[in-house]
Amino acid sequence: MGFVSSVALFLPIFIILILRLGAYRSFPALIVYYISTLGYNFLTEGYVTASAEFTRSWGLTNNLMDIPLILYFLTYFSTSRAFTQRMRMTILSFAIFELIVVAIVGFNTNAITIILGPGLLIVLGFCLYFFIRQAKMAIIHRKATGKAMIVSSVLFAYGCFSFIYLMYYVFKAHIDQYGKVKPQYKADTFLVYFLVTTFSSLLMCAGIIIERKRIQKLNELKITRKELSSLYAESKKATPYRAAMLDFDKDQWN
Repeated sequence: MGFVSSVALFLPIFIILILRLGAYRSFPALIVYYISTLGYNFLTEGYVTASAEFTRSWGLTNNLMDIPLILYFLTYFSTSRAFTQRMRMTILSFAIFELIVVAIVGFNTNAITIILGPGLLIVLGFCLYFFIRQAKMAIIHRKATGKAMIVSSVLFAYGCFSFIYLMYYVFKAHIDQYGKVKPQYKADTFLVYFLVTTFSSLLMCAGIIIERKRIQKLNELKITRKELSSLYAESKKATPYRAAMLDFDKDQWN
């Protein structure tokens, strides 16, 4: 499952690049997120040989980057510049919080335990809000289905990660009464992680492919609107036409 999970993590990177979304809005953050996670998979599964200290450092860094990167990607679902600014302030505040915790506690698992708790709650809060909104649009208005699938992927992944976080970091269920690690429980935890990662990555891929088609239509529409606006620049009849065009996708604000 570690190999399958690694392949699944590579697919969103490949699809984003091949569909030329690598520089589109907040998609670069998603690429970095998947590359970082994929790299950690390679190290823990032994596909890339590295020292235990390097692997540990990569894992801790990956956990520190996780929340800010996914929050920045979620700005893609924002419906206004004001909301985006609030999200960016949240990201900045959380990054400062991470630095303070690391400075006090140190660059270790205890710091990650403190940081991931509120981080997962913030991500789940935004995901749930965006999921409800995009699901309504997909069901009622039959549009933005790709966005609904993408945010569903993130919501599913972080919902499961929250459960793993509670069991592994908070309750430490993998530690027995004598303070020793239970190998089978640890292996089962990684198995669940790999399954969740695989499913969410595949769902993300499907959502990105569908969303790319919508983006292409929007770009074509914008080009057509600009061409017609230049033709009818002096005509007052351009106003209702522009209103009709803007109604094509109300959740596009820029």
